[in-house]
Amino acid sequence: MTEQPRRDVPLPWPLLRSLQGWRISALPADLAAGLTLAAIAIPEQMATAKLGGFTPETGFFAFIAGSLGFALFGANRFLSCGADSTITPIFAGGLALLAASGSPDYGSLAAALALLVGVMLVLAGGFKLGGIANLLSVPVTVGFLAGIAVHIIVSQLPGVLGLPSPGGPTLARIAAMAGELGKANGTTMLIGFGVLATITLCERISARIPGALIALVASTLFVIAAGLEARGVQVIGSVTGTMPMPSIPLIGPEQWAKLVPLAFLIAVVVMVQTSATTRSFSSDPDHPADVDRDFLGAGAGSLLAGLFGAFPVNASPPRTGIVVETGGRSQAAGLLAAVIVLLLVLFGARLLAHVPEAALGGVLLFVALRIIRVGQIASIYRASKGEFLLIVATAAAIVVLPIEQGVALGITLSLLHGIWSTTRAHLITFERVPETTIWWPAHPQIKGEQLSDIAVIGFQAPLSFLNAATFRADLQHLLQRRSPRLLVLEASAMVEIDFTAAQTLREVIALCNRDGIVFAVARLESLRAQEAFERFGLYDVLPRDRVFHSVDLALQKLGGDGAVTS
Repeated sequence: MTEQPRRDVPLPWPLLRSLQGWRISALPADLAAGLTLAAIAIPEQMATAKLGGFTPETGFFAFIAGSLGFALFGANRFLSCGADSTITPIFAGGLALLAASGSPDYGSLAAALALLVGVMLVLAGGFKLGGIANLLSVPVTVGFLAGIAVHIIVSQLPGVLGLPSPGGPTLARIAAMAGELGKANGTTMLIGFGVLATITLCERISARIPGALIALVASTLFVIAAGLEARGVQVIGSVTGTMPMPSIPLIGPEQWAKLVPLAFLIAVVVMVQTSATTRSFSSDPDHPADVDRDFLGAGAGSLLAGLFGAFPVNASPPRTGIVVETGGRSQAAGLLAAVIVLLLVLFGARLLAHVPEAALGGVLLFVALRIIRVGQIASIYRASKGEFLLIVATAAAIVVLPIEQGVALGITLSLLHGIWSTTRAHLITFERVPETTIWWPAHPQIKGEQLSDIAVIGFQAPLSFLNAATFRADLQHLLQRRSPRLLVLEASAMVEIDFTAAQTLREVIALCNRDGIVFAVARLESLRAQEAFERFGLYDVLPRDRVFHSVDLALQKLGGDGAVTS
């Protein structure tokens, strides 16, 4: 008897979906991936915590919470969730306006922010609001990352150079650092840039090599052996080796309210990055990524981080890529990495006391340089100068303005870009491909035919309040120029019709009826557009028998046998 292949049965409960179908045979691969992930995550989480003004162990708690929360509620088998250098500068800048960095109030606000972000992500996942991840277009995202990279570099260079960190706006800090370069500590520079060079070299050889961990261990041993602390090299210092008890941050109602706008910005960025990560590293290439479910996982990670006194977490494309490249099969790899980090916190905290600050700065410089997508910037510049300017504007806004305002402006620019693209849509004329029944958009380089008393037109965008006036003006101009007997609207690209557009269509149809022009619609394929015809009463002015499956069928039924004119 032939053995039937075993099929995975969906779990009857919402937990551990990312481990559904896991087999013990996958354990060796997950162990290898988990060890590599931990080696990558340990220095990265410490450095990201430093970037936000937190202790190293806070970064570890964020990683543990993110890994556990996502494994419990997320869907993607590979995604790594934890402290992330993309969102950390944003919320650190926002929190610094409310409390001094590193103070107890600062930590409480960060934990409260994590809870708010977690709630928003859980709601977004529960209500299937994955479309919010499309708020940032690719040019705006590229510009956003470039601006974040500048913030990271400016914040970390003083530590790498052995200089005091200047305050004030980003441009003022750059000017202040430039004036102090002569006072840089050579030993500190050797450590920081040595770490950067080591990570870069290891990355070029193989992404699986934990270059950051190798560089961190080597620099720490160097500091200890050469007694460099006495020569002005700053180290992390004592690290608390205890796990905090879960609790709700004790802040006032007005402080919760002040955190809501910042939490929304962070939640949007997390949704964008989580969506991009889970689609880039899909668990099952044969099925679409469950973005909404992964929002739940990321939200659960932030909720746990907030309860344990950490800060918001995010999906990490590089760490997720490491899990995939090292052969990881499931979230067991992330859970193993979280256990290793937990053991380090509980039993190896004293080993971290002599880690030089400059080494963490070197790690962050590498992260900053990696998130500047030079290839994409060059590609966009060659293809679209206008969208390249969008990159420049977004990056400039994030660098020049307070960072949370810059991010808000970046989202606004992305939305305006989408609106502008939609409003640029114009009416197009269709021509018949010679010796066929196919009607195709007219093009100077494609030979087509028109019929003397028939106009076939199309509108290649959703028809909405943004472009309804343009649609009507273009149509009126066409009617004045050609005066056809039959007008066919090829509607395959009109995937949506809103109330304003429906009223415009009613007016256009009435105009054609008044002038004795037969109006018909062909290829109304979108279900939403079909529903709009019903909902907005368009069939009251356009008989149903004038809606056809093709342009050719409309011409057959309505007597489209005019002479060929082109």
